[in-house]
Parts: sequence; structure tokens; C-alpha cells
Amino acid sequence: MKNAIRMLTSESGRQMNSFIVTTEEGGLIMIDGGYAFDAEKLLANLREISGQSVPHIDAWFLSHAHDDHISAFVQLMRTHRDDFTFDRLYFSFPSFQYFDKYENWEAHTVAEFYEVLPLFADRICIVSQDDVYTVRGATFEFLYTFDPVYTDNAVNNSTSVFRMTLGGKTVMFLGDLGWDAGAKLLSMHGEKLKSDIVQMAHHGQNGVERDVYEAIAPSACIWCTPLWLWNNDAGKGYNTHVFKTIIVRGWMDELGVKEHYVAKDGDQTILL
Repeated sequence: MKNAIRMLTSESGRQMNSFIVTTEEGGLIMIDGGYAFDAEKLLANLREISGQSVPHIDAWFLSHAHDDHISAFVQLMRTHRDDFTFDRLYFSFPSFQYFDKYENWEAHTVAEFYEVLPLFADRICIVSQDDVYTVRGATFEFLYTFDPVYTDNAVNNSTSVFRMTLGGKTVMFLGDLGWDAGAKLLSMHGEKLKSDIVQMAHHGQNGVERDVYEAIAPSACIWCTPLWLWNNDAGKGYNTHVFKTIIVRGWMDELGVKEHYVAKDGDQTILL
């Protein structure tokens, strides 16, 4: 296998994060996975890439407990747990009580995750800031994990941020990190955030502020952004809705980024 990232898109047309990472050392690694209704597509892609009827995943990283990131994993554990295997699941989530207090309309997702957790309790790794893990040639460095001080935009700001180094390239995965946790990330790491590629925070809108992207200074961007969100158009025309995608696209233009991988264009493979 090649050093690569396959970005999967949702057949529903909704935004989601789902990445399959392959390494020249034969590694198969998952990052997030998407919605429950995209679980079958994810499994099919894992089978295709691995060449195995029962794919083996060396590591599965979950950024935060929103359904467009983790519900495919939960669905696979519920309905297909004999159809794939994995060595270790890496995550750092707040408690159900935290979700219920600060963003209760999202609490069902983490509750569903904790409901299936006994099925893989022997394979979990609760990550912490500054942890570093190497998996079949890919290194994952955790730069930020959940800080309970952030109670606004609570679930997004609980995102675990990590940088993957693979094939001589660095890829920053920002998940859905919000602006306030993004400010902490920047204050802790500053110019050390520099990376070759960045996964745009919160699908390229209403995530971290421009100064975080300036510190990352990417040469390429990964946008988990369907067409309607890319154009900030929910049915009334270009840039007529409330999202910040057009503004963030402008930032990247001003930073001189020329290479973009955007979910609006369908599933894509990024070679590293």
C-alpha cells in the first residue's frame, strides 16, 4: 500500500469527516468515519483498500463525539462487529453529564458511543495532550485534547487535535475545533503548528480563526465540505446563508494555498 489518505464523502450530501489512512508498511488506520448511515460505504471502502473480506484496522482515531464523526463506528460495532477488526481505539471524550449540561441536544451521540463501549473496552486508549503514537510508519502527535473550561460550542471545542507525520509529510487534523479552543492551541504551540497539509476546522466554516491557519501555513487544504456548504448556499444562492466558508476560502487564497481537496468533488485519495 502507498502512503495515502482517502477522504470519504456522505451519500446524503451532508458534511462529515471520514478518512482512511494507508502506509507503505502495510498499515490501515481510520480517522473518524462519518454518520451511521454511511457505515456500509465505509466498510466497503475498507474491504477494497485492504483487499480483505474482514479488514483489520491497526488504529482508529476519533476526534470528538459528534454524529458526523463517530456514528459510523458505533453502527459498525452494533451491526457489523464480526466484519472488521481493530487493535486500538484512540479518543478523549467528555462525560455524558458534561454533554447533557452544556449541549444536551448532542448528548445522544456520546450516550450511544458509551453504550457500545463494553464491546471493545479492552482496546481503548484515552489520549492526552502531548501523547505521541506510532502506527505502522505513521506518527500521531496530540497537540490539544478536551479542556472543560470551554462550555460554549462545547462538543466542537472538545475535539482532539493531532498532527500525523507520514511519508515525509505532516498533516494537521483540526476536527471541528472552535475559535476559543483554537486560540489555546495557538498560544500553546505557536509556529510549531507548521504543517504541510491541514484538515480545515469544522468543515471549513466557523472553526478556528485565521491566525491558527497562518501558524500552520499549509501548502494544501482538506475540506470536508459538500457543495452547498462550499458555496454557503442552502437554497437561495451563492453566499446567502450564515456559514463562514467563503470568508475562510478567502483566507486560504490570501495565504497563497493552491492545492485543495474538497468533498464537493467526491471521494478523493491524497498521496503523501
